[in-house]
Amino acid sequence: MDCFASKANKSTVTLTAVSEDGFKDWVEKRSAAEQHWIDANGFKASPGSVLLLPGEAGKPGEALIGVAKDMPDKWSWGAAAARLPEGRYDLPKGMKTDHAEAAGLGWALGSYRFARYAKKGGPVSKLVLPTPAIKKRVEETAKALYLVRDLINTPASDMGPGELAHEARKLARQFKCKIDITVGDDLLSENFPMVHAVGRASSRAPRLIDMSWGKTKHPKVTLIGKGVCFDSGGLDLKTSGGMLMMKKDMGGAAHVLGLAHMIMAADLPVRLRVLIPAVENSVSGDAFRPWDVLSTRKGITVEVGNTDAEGRLVLADAITAALEDEPDLMVDFATLTGAARVAVGTEIAAYFCADDTLAGELETAAKGEDDPVWRLPLHPSYRKMLDSKIADISSTGSGGYAGATTAALFLQEFAGSKTPWIHFDIMAWNTATRPGRPEGGEAMGVRAMFEAIKQRFS
Repeated sequence: MDCFASKANKSTVTLTAVSEDGFKDWVEKRSAAEQHWIDANGFKASPGSVLLLPGEAGKPGEALIGVAKDMPDKWSWGAAAARLPEGRYDLPKGMKTDHAEAAGLGWALGSYRFARYAKKGGPVSKLVLPTPAIKKRVEETAKALYLVRDLINTPASDMGPGELAHEARKLARQFKCKIDITVGDDLLSENFPMVHAVGRASSRAPRLIDMSWGKTKHPKVTLIGKGVCFDSGGLDLKTSGGMLMMKKDMGGAAHVLGLAHMIMAADLPVRLRVLIPAVENSVSGDAFRPWDVLSTRKGITVEVGNTDAEGRLVLADAITAALEDEPDLMVDFATLTGAARVAVGTEIAAYFCADDTLAGELETAAKGEDDPVWRLPLHPSYRKMLDSKIADISSTGSGGYAGATTAALFLQEFAGSKTPWIHFDIMAWNTATRPGRPEGGEAMGVRAMFEAIKQRFS
């Protein structure tokens, strides 16, 4: 990360934030020459717009940024980071702490480049934040969100189950976590039969990543992430178009690793556990089949309705393992259904939660973080759509309706009702570039969930 500077220097340009609503009154207080320059360049302080004002000897004297009115505004600053010329910039003096942190995070997210394979974009400009404490908090959050984006953007050729486990080990070393990884046929002896069934067809062995951190006396928070490193659909093979973006099907795993980074960097008083079933859903003579009946860690049987609905299978075993530790909160992230995208589009994190208090906490946090989420219903009468004639439950709903809800109800069968639980069904991808949010892998609901955990347990 190279978008922040520790201090200003003689060439640093001061940034001035102007809201569209207050622009008319603000501009009247500027000199006549500045008014002419602003008018000639068509600057109206629309959010994310920028304008350099001339200073001495032809150098920039000040930079104007259009921002949203009276709120911490990440995305205008994200746009500014991409639109301003290379240089060093200083935030306005006297900026509120929450506004400065939002500006810094937006700047970092707008400066993000995925350059593992090719150098993309121009030089990154540097922002000077008001205090070392603000800089540290912003950098740790940005590192976590960069991690999410980087993992999702990496193609499956370089991000299989083994590589995903390697990334988890790196995080574990950084924060001195305990980590155990169960690989291949050991999944059967350790009783993760559905993780094994989904991943066994690939030449890259499936595995269950289990990471823990924190003091045992603290409340237990368990994060579970779907780690399907590539999803061909299995024997119910996807079309080429449907398969095109499936490197992002491990987005849930990326999300929980990023969220874990935020929790540990902030040293929240929780006992954290992270579970990631990491698999590749492939086609071979050993692939699981439609209408196979699978055993599960919980002991119930599952009839496979479609091999392309594999994520819920691996999550079910991980959820069962999580509950054996009796957590105080359980959260899973998964790129689970296209139905959730139809319901809320690609920019909102759909979630399910049976606990109204917990859902309210998440909604409040999401609003404060400008990290949109939307609650979908765990409608109990739809459970009958998962009935099977030969097993305890079918993995897919009948009739083609309520796909996101029936997937969540399937997971609820394993999550039960005692432990507070949130299930995120996310896109994990920006389909087009927006300020601070370039096309590609994206963290959705992570900042909101972090703030909700922080408020609940701090």
